Amino acid sequence: MREQPQQQAPPVQRLRIRYAKRGRMRFTSHRDFSRAFERAVFRARLPMAYSSGFNPHPRISYAGAAPTGSASEAEFLEIALAEVLDPAAVVGQLAEVMPEGLDVLTVVEAGPGSLADRLEASHWRLDVPQPAETVGAAVAEFLARDEVEVQRMTKKGLRTFDCRAAVLSLAVAEDGSGTRLDLVLRHGTPSVRPDDLLTALSEVSGAALGERVLLTRLAQGPLGDDGTVGDPLSQ
Repeated sequence: MREQPQQQAPPVQRLRIRYAKRGRMRFTSHRDFSRAFERAVFRARLPMAYSSGFNPHPRISYAGAAPTGSASEAEFLEIALAEVLDPAAVVGQLAEVMPEGLDVLTVVEAGPGSLADRLEASHWRLDVPQPAETVGAAVAEFLARDEVEVQRMTKKGLRTFDCRAAVLSLAVAEDGSGTRLDLVLRHGTPSVRPDDLLTALSEVSGAALGERVLLTRLAQGPLGDDGTVGDPLSQ
């Protein structure tokens, strides 16, 4: 009989981390980021807690990762430690070893409940190269509809879902030679992404709005009664 692996001790501390994806690092996939982060905690010598079993791995939980190609100021994960550390010190330790453009912004003690459950909505900025008049007409048509279906290939195959219901607010502003969209999306299943919105805007207007768009997530967290996105790390 194969010998059973040694059981790992339970974590003594959990920390929640907010980090940013900036510049060329917006093209980093979630898998690439997870590998980079695991190397970073090893190089920073953080006393990670490990899972039990034949292949122990550091206890890291990721939540609400942005799509590849999107910049973000509000990505989140949770780590479990075998020793108690000062969260402020962990920021400095990780900053020394993380790749440029993957920046740790905040580290706090984990509060009660699930981090993923606190990520109810996202606030996005979309920089679109088309004129504000063209984009504004597409937005007006989109907002006037009760339902706008889009299709996207998912792990479960081609899915059709309503994009309109997830859009809580959408505003247009002229930005130099292009247009800036301010967007708040409610999270759901399947999750509606900013590129789904661009597909929907193109379909309702007939204008191609999905090319050379810079997507930046500004915030994600609990959804307030006033439609704003709060801080998921506040206790």
